[in-house]
Amino acid sequence: MKKNILTKEKIISTLLLLIAFTSITFVALIFFFLFHEGLPIFKHVSVREFLFGKYWYPTSDPPDFGIFPLFIGSILVTLLSSVIAIPIGVMTAIYLAEMASPFVRKILKPLIELLAALPSVVIGFFGMVVVAPFLQKYFDLATGLNLFNASLMLAFMSIPTICSISEDAIYSVPTELKEGSFALGATHLQTLLRVILPSSLSGISVAITLGMSRAIGETMVVLMVAGGAAMIPESIFDPVRPMPASIAAEMAEAPYKSLHYHALFAIGIVLFLFTWAFNMIAEYISHKYKQRGTATL
Repeated sequence: MKKNILTKEKIISTLLLLIAFTSITFVALIFFFLFHEGLPIFKHVSVREFLFGKYWYPTSDPPDFGIFPLFIGSILVTLLSSVIAIPIGVMTAIYLAEMASPFVRKILKPLIELLAALPSVVIGFFGMVVVAPFLQKYFDLATGLNLFNASLMLAFMSIPTICSISEDAIYSVPTELKEGSFALGATHLQTLLRVILPSSLSGISVAITLGMSRAIGETMVVLMVAGGAAMIPESIFDPVRPMPASIAAEMAEAPYKSLHYHALFAIGIVLFLFTWAFNMIAEYISHKYKQRGTATL
């Protein structure tokens, strides 16, 4: 009996190891292919010119492969969408976990999670048909397809993820901590700010990380509503062209193994490294808050 249990545990352990190894292998193969196809561009363009060049005209003669406007567009769209999505998502999570009645929570949480299932093309279409004409009319703009529109749509996509995971983290704080705080004479607001939120910061930081990661790598929305201009914006109402949008828009037109083809893969390398660095920073912050929460408990 005991031998059979040990055998089953060994089989399950081996199976889980193979699954984990398969995932790592796929990531390594993607990593290898990305660098194999992207690095040849640097035989013709220096890394400095590629990263800090201000002009992206890959089909001109001679071509320009400066991705600095694309990189700035990605950064600004991500930051602005995060400024919009993080406060709304976290505050909504606090309301659902600590203030809403069970009936309201039962209704609102599934609706919020349902928003996360909306296809990105639907959100992009909404930005083109509804939001863009509204911005163009009421803000007197040349076009409603711009940085602000793209940030709004990305925030709309990120809020359900941030809200849902943050709400789970806040709701899972042990009841004993809350009751102990109330027993010491703390108000609900003091308990929320000094006990509940510090104890759930690790989960909230993970929620923010996942929400921002979706904004960084989103392609369809920024392709449809960002404006498609490879330029450094002077205001939030200028059109931009983030890196994922450039890859999606131009890959079908780039001749195989051409400089344009390799340049698009090089953009993928930059996007990959940027996302990896962001995830490492987010992992450090999450681990730091987790340790702090454990020490507090």
